[in-house]
Amino acid sequence: MLLQDKVAVITGGASALGIGRAAARLFVRHGARVAILDLAEEEPEKVAAELGEEHAGYVCDVRQRAACLETVEAVAGRFGAIDVLIGNAGIVYGTPIKEIAPEEYDLVLDVNLRGNFQMAQAVVPHLEARGGGAMVFVSSIAGQVGGGLFGRSHYAAAKSGIFGLAKALARELAPLGIRSNAIAPGVIDNDFSKGRMTRADKDRIAKTVPLGRLGTSEDVADACLYLASDLSAYVTGQVLSVNGGLHIY
Repeated sequence: MLLQDKVAVITGGASALGIGRAAARLFVRHGARVAILDLAEEEPEKVAAELGEEHAGYVCDVRQRAACLETVEAVAGRFGAIDVLIGNAGIVYGTPIKEIAPEEYDLVLDVNLRGNFQMAQAVVPHLEARGGGAMVFVSSIAGQVGGGLFGRSHYAAAKSGIFGLAKALARELAPLGIRSNAIAPGVIDNDFSKGRMTRADKDRIAKTVPLGRLGTSEDVADACLYLASDLSAYVTGQVLSVNGGLHIY
């Protein structure tokens, strides 16, 4: 098992069809103990309990620095250590540039970019105490191609910023044995777009994907497992595209 005796923190981990929840299930199968973080309405404690009593769920709004710090300390206190961070919490809007209100801009940037930065700040001391660890940040193809599928300028900017964050942390933290990478999923057939993409939209996009289908949350979870485990022990500062060939560069 690739994550035997490891402790993994997964933000945005409770959504029923989401990448974080798929990663949690996969990590548990590979021997990890998992801490699921999410907003209260997603009931992270209930989701964690379904995985088994050795796992835990925490309500945490990653926009709030104090919440990130307090939750990470609670996880470390319960499990005794932290080995892996999966920064998956995200939000998307497809609002045109002329219509983006300051409040919506702040929300998109704070959840997608500030939240990952703050979670990294919180977990780094614990990874260092373990002699190393792995951070994996879930970005998007939108950050590579400038949106265009369902997220627009503020979303693309935030997701592109995650690439820079992952690379900067990889460079800074490599001497501590801490690896940092990002994943750029293509169009994933889950509930992330919250109804902003119809079935017809998804079917149309699937026809343009070289592999002939949309991705699944499990496809991205597999990539998370690779980057979180020793399979990628010599991989840091990279962006792994999981898009079925939709964006080849």
